[in-house]
Amino acid sequence: MVRRSRRRRLQRFTRLCGREEGLRVKRSCPPCGPEPGSGGKKGRGNPVSVQLFPPELVEHIISFLPVRDIVALGQTCRYFREVCDGEGVWRRICRRLSPRLREQGAGARPWKRAAILNYTKGLYFQAFGGRRRCLSKSVAPLLAHGYRRFLPTKDHVFILDYAGTLFFLKNALVSSTLGQIQWKRACRYVVLCRGAKDFASDPRSDTVYRKYLYVLATREQPGGVGGPGGRACDCVEVYLQSSGQRVFKMTFHHSMHFKQIVLVGQETQRALLLLTEEGKIYSLVVNETQLDQPRSYTVQLALRKVSRCLPHLRVARMASNQSSTLYITDQGGVYFEVHTPGVYRDLFGTLHAFDPLDQQMPLALSLPAKILFCALGYNHLGLVDEFGRIFMQGNNRYGQLGTGDKMDRGEPTQNFARSRSQAHRPMVHYLQRPIALWCGLNHSLVLSQSSDFSKELLGCGCGAGGRLPGWPKGSASFVKLHVKVPLCACSLCSTRECLYMLSSHDIERRPTYRDLPASKATGTSESTVGTGTSQDPGGTARACEEYLSQIHSCLTLQDRMEKMKEIVGWMPLLAAQKDFFWEALNMLQRAAGGGGPGPTPPES
Repeated sequence: MVRRSRRRRLQRFTRLCGREEGLRVKRSCPPCGPEPGSGGKKGRGNPVSVQLFPPELVEHIISFLPVRDIVALGQTCRYFREVCDGEGVWRRICRRLSPRLREQGAGARPWKRAAILNYTKGLYFQAFGGRRRCLSKSVAPLLAHGYRRFLPTKDHVFILDYAGTLFFLKNALVSSTLGQIQWKRACRYVVLCRGAKDFASDPRSDTVYRKYLYVLATREQPGGVGGPGGRACDCVEVYLQSSGQRVFKMTFHHSMHFKQIVLVGQETQRALLLLTEEGKIYSLVVNETQLDQPRSYTVQLALRKVSRCLPHLRVARMASNQSSTLYITDQGGVYFEVHTPGVYRDLFGTLHAFDPLDQQMPLALSLPAKILFCALGYNHLGLVDEFGRIFMQGNNRYGQLGTGDKMDRGEPTQNFARSRSQAHRPMVHYLQRPIALWCGLNHSLVLSQSSDFSKELLGCGCGAGGRLPGWPKGSASFVKLHVKVPLCACSLCSTRECLYMLSSHDIERRPTYRDLPASKATGTSESTVGTGTSQDPGGTARACEEYLSQIHSCLTLQDRMEKMKEIVGWMPLLAAQKDFFWEALNMLQRAAGGGGPGPTPPES
């Protein structure tokens, strides 16, 4: 009976009509008598404004709709926009999506953020080998509060949610619908630990080396006898990735609070870099080959040289590989540590400033704008600045820099993507405003968003083993891969066997890109950062694309000729060059049947 009454109320509520004098619903009760001016029409009923319904009833009915329909309903009128945007509706939706979620978190819109995080969460993967090369979805833990980051290891996948819970997604043998036993990836899950802040493993792109998982967490330490109560202290816990068993734990002083952990170095000299809330870097060295031995010992936590030599710098985030570390400051500056001469030569093209006796000395990169995030491969890297431009640097043997050739770059160089126009002619345009960037051993991936808000995946470099779906021979420039990207994809990772994409939408994570200044957007070609070679950072190419769209909008050939003459006058050319183009356009116009000599070109 309760379901029937709810269904009836929902049917009465959804019978909407009219938008000009407010939304109104028809009441099906019989009229008491003919109304004046009604003309004796029967069955019309008396219209009642939807605003007369109790707000609690409207919110209760709307909460049963799917999230996609609620967003669409909120775009119909101002009243439904206010109702569908209320925290009461999203609180009911959040409890329906995640019944075990007790705390909605902080922020301006906590319930709406929590509901959308849990509605859009998902981990998708596509295997490179085998017969099935389609996108699959892993199991979704019911206890997870959205997905913040993930890390695939040799056998399993680890996911960290926004509540600090670290999940352990296992591969297992399951029974298919046809009764066959098959090996399925990430089909079962368990909770590894709670209170986690960050986690890391071996930084190499090959998951075979990821034997241990290092988890940065907060734990309550019991107080002494007769002393004060327990205190929350940060610690690093080490787990076996194969079984999830904890084998080692390091606890720090309660006055030290960390927010990120990365690893660098070999197994016998594994360096753990810890980033504090104040932007300082601390490091300690452990021997992974002795972690499984049941003994306790003390390790020394020391301040990293980048924080000792440059105490005024406040590091915002870190990225590492086996032989190098990259730091991004809160002001957008980039500093580098390179620990081997081979990687240094690949990245910078020379060994001029490499000091084998002082490998922790930070090197500053010269960049034209503030850097927001980065990706670090074995011998190449990618940087994204505040204007959404992508700069690549390092070894380019397989075309993994996406510059269109296979020449190494010792300085950050902006790259471009190659596509095809309607006339099947290759077009080159610069990549702008990526969502995520990933650099592997010899290929790179970019997650971008098109004009219709759909996501697409671009890749360049070596295509062996299917790592660039649709491009088995690889590509020296970024090309669109044959992968169906989820609508809310936010990060990606590629291993030797599989491509992973994480889906989760955070409404408080707004785009931080800025528009290019007019001088850079329409000015002349600028040089490559730190060199004298000609390299366009995206301004001239962007202006030329705008000119082509204006020419394409003209209907006739004569209009296009006139528009081209006008564009020639705008371009920063010499006077002799402008006269040449104007005269050539006049000749083409006369040859096409344009008649007279045409209008006089504007003065240069």
